Amino acid sequence: MTGIVTVRTSKQLKAFIDFPHDLYAGDNNYVPELFIAQRDLLTPGKHPFHDHSKVQLFLFYRDGAISGRIAAILNNNHNLFNNTTDGFFGFFECINDLDIAAALFASAEQWLKEQGATTIIGPVNPSTNEPCGLLLEGFDLPPLAMMVYNKPYYASLMEAIALRKKVDLLAYDLPIGMVDDRPLQLEEKLLARLKTKDITIRAVNKKDLANEALKVKEVYNAAWDKNLGFVPMTDKEFSYLAKDLKMVLDEQFCLIAEHQGKQVGFALAIPDINQILIKVRRGRLLPTGIFKLLLGMKKVNRVRVLALGVVKDYRKLGIEACFYAAIIRRAGARKMTGGEASWILEDNELMNQGIKRMNGKVYKRYRIYEKPL
Repeated sequence: MTGIVTVRTSKQLKAFIDFPHDLYAGDNNYVPELFIAQRDLLTPGKHPFHDHSKVQLFLFYRDGAISGRIAAILNNNHNLFNNTTDGFFGFFECINDLDIAAALFASAEQWLKEQGATTIIGPVNPSTNEPCGLLLEGFDLPPLAMMVYNKPYYASLMEAIALRKKVDLLAYDLPIGMVDDRPLQLEEKLLARLKTKDITIRAVNKKDLANEALKVKEVYNAAWDKNLGFVPMTDKEFSYLAKDLKMVLDEQFCLIAEHQGKQVGFALAIPDINQILIKVRRGRLLPTGIFKLLLGMKKVNRVRVLALGVVKDYRKLGIEACFYAAIIRRAGARKMTGGEASWILEDNELMNQGIKRMNGKVYKRYRIYEKPL
């Protein structure tokens, strides 16, 4: 059999999820996605993304073997929020064959046209609230938690079928020994000044994570409303994410800023769980992967600053600096080697300049592409 197959069965879904394990065989920087998490993410009724949007998966077979995959995504909440008719693609993986890549994108584009989309944007897996972007620079190291990794030739395949740059996303390396310590020096003064304005910073209460998550969601949706491709997360989506992260969440790296009890900012850094997942064969936690996960957490030596945002009226008061200072100080106390701040839009001057002042260096670059339909 040779050609496109529309994924409709659980067996085909399993094949869709497992294809990258074979494609990246022998690549020491490849981190397998957890099978259970990917299956739920791509299954209507399992993940809340499907409550408001649609995903269609495609596989390409050549001589009976899978040679590529892609997802066509219609994010209705994105289009409602932004008043657009965008379509998206994600989960793209392919051997280095332009004809196969073109056939996969043609299938995704046709499906999106049938849904009324006039543009295709991506990769997003399946939205900017999940891993997204195509890695362009930084292939010499594995990705950190919830960041993507892909074949270096993907960019040339996409550009050959008329996809063009929409925006680049940056990842900064922040080694503990190289980070400017000014935020640490100023932390005490900044905290005192914030206190005079009735603003305090505290760690999240993991025991009450469900309620904490719903409050943080309001800050997330307010602080990120101008970001490219942003779409507010629903209560169910944010609760799902919080539940998903609970096993690896460290209270001391999840911080909340409050003004008179109202949450006005938060920062989330997560341990680089990929240092463990890279050893979990084909993304299966059973029978032995779960033990690698539980026993390996104490050995993780890097964190990823996944989210850091402050509601507009509270910016430039020192809250952001206090967040970074606390994360740096606590990472140092744990004898960690450093971390990554990602991803940050290339045109987000406030965030980029702030990280550069701490001696952060761009060491990975990702790209979002687009094409009119």
